Amino acid sequence: MTSGANAPRSTAAADGASMMGDAVRLAQAGDLRAFESVYRAHVTAVYALCRRMVGDDSEARDLVQDIFVRAWEKFASFRGESSLATWLHRLGVNVILEHLRTSRRDALRFADDPVDDVPAHGASAAERIDARLDLDAAIARLPSGARIVLVLHDLHGYSHDEIARLTGIAPGTSRAQLWRARRHLMRMLDR
Repeated sequence: MTSGANAPRSTAAADGASMMGDAVRLAQAGDLRAFESVYRAHVTAVYALCRRMVGDDSEARDLVQDIFVRAWEKFASFRGESSLATWLHRLGVNVILEHLRTSRRDALRFADDPVDDVPAHGASAAERIDARLDLDAAIARLPSGARIVLVLHDLHGYSHDEIARLTGIAPGTSRAQLWRARRHLMRMLDR
C-alpha cells in the first residue's frame, strides 16, 4: 500500500478530530448544539461504563444523563490535558461511585455470602447457557463492591491504588474483592 492510499483516512480522521475540537470549544463557551454533538459522540461509551458498573439498564440510563449534566456543568474546567473521552470516563466513574455511595451505603462492601443470583443446579439449561454466553449479565449479577472493582481493574485498567482512592477502600481490600469477584464470576460461568 502506498502512503497516498492512507492519506484520505488520515485526512478524514484529522477532520473529525478537528470538528470535535471545535465542538468542545463551542460547548465550553455555552453552545448547547455543540455539546449535543459531544454527547452523541460519547454516549455509547459512557452508557457501557454505567451498565457494567451498576448492572441495571434503567439505572445506567439515569446515570448517563447525570454524567452528561455534570459534564455540562463542569465543561469549562476541561483543559484538554487528557482526551475528552478520558475526562468523561473519569467524571463518569466519579458520578457512578457517588451514586452508589449515596443510594447504597454498603454498596462498596463485599459480603462473603454466596451470590444470590447464581443459578442453582436446578436452573434450566437455557438459563445456564445464557449465563455462560453473556459476560455482561454475569458481571451485573456480582455484588456491587465486587463488580465495581472488577470493572475498574480488569476492564478499564485502574490499579488497586487508584481504585482505593476512587472508592475509599484500602488497596488490599480492592485486591481481595477482585479475587472474590473473579472466583464468583468463574462459578457463574461454570468454567
